[in-house]
Amino acid sequence: MGIKHYRPYTPSRRNMTSSTFEEITKKTPEKSLLQTKKKNAGRNSYGRITVRHQGGGNRQKYRVIDFKRQKDDMEATVIGIEYDPNRSANIALIQYEDGTKAYILAPQKLTDGDKVVSGPNADIKPGNCLPIENIPVGTMIHNIELNPGQGGKLVRSAGQEAQLMAKEGAYAHVRLPSGEMRLISIRCRATIGTIGNTDHENIKLGKAGRTRHLGIRPTVRGSVMNPNDHPHGGGEGRAPVGHSGPLTPWGKPALGYKTRNKKNKTNKFIVKRRK
Repeated sequence: MGIKHYRPYTPSRRNMTSSTFEEITKKTPEKSLLQTKKKNAGRNSYGRITVRHQGGGNRQKYRVIDFKRQKDDMEATVIGIEYDPNRSANIALIQYEDGTKAYILAPQKLTDGDKVVSGPNADIKPGNCLPIENIPVGTMIHNIELNPGQGGKLVRSAGQEAQLMAKEGAYAHVRLPSGEMRLISIRCRATIGTIGNTDHENIKLGKAGRTRHLGIRPTVRGSVMNPNDHPHGGGEGRAPVGHSGPLTPWGKPALGYKTRNKKNKTNKFIVKRRK
């Protein structure tokens, strides 16, 4: 998908780019697969902000995505490729032979009229979903399950792909986009191919307003706050952090400090860390 550049008739337009939406073939969503999406602006049931910098944004409907792909050996036809406001990847509307419709993540080179199928007997082509034990070593995959039947959890954003590196007993070695090498059960399912909309990472928002349209509120630097508001605050003029390392507003280490539990039960499945 291409990138659209604008004529710089304002300062913000000079640096703004957007997608040309060349892959999009269907503009209106399937009503039967829409759900309401409630906003809470980062607040919990007590009305307190638990996640900062959230609020506002355009109204959105949630598209129900089929991450499980459990209709085995039933061919489905791609009706159209659609934009999804809830994720960076595009989605494909498919219709099974029995008339059921579903949304799936749209991989590269998937177009209207293509056939996709799931199950152990499916061909190795983009959009087909198979157990990892039936996928050849070296294949690029996405939408990978962590537990059999759970639905895809890994590698679901635009332009991402993982590679099946090896199979050993009941587990497969999968290299994730971060570089991490992880053991995943061969009974887990994955979808063939690379997720489309690869130019998403090259889009420049250009102005603060587009960030607000996404539901992201302003972020204030700690160094410009008062000492009672942030550990980095206070001092005359531009002052250093004043601590052994950067801290969160609540005094916890930030920016590079590892927060993963050293006793995490899933540590045994990580063969190689991402760094």
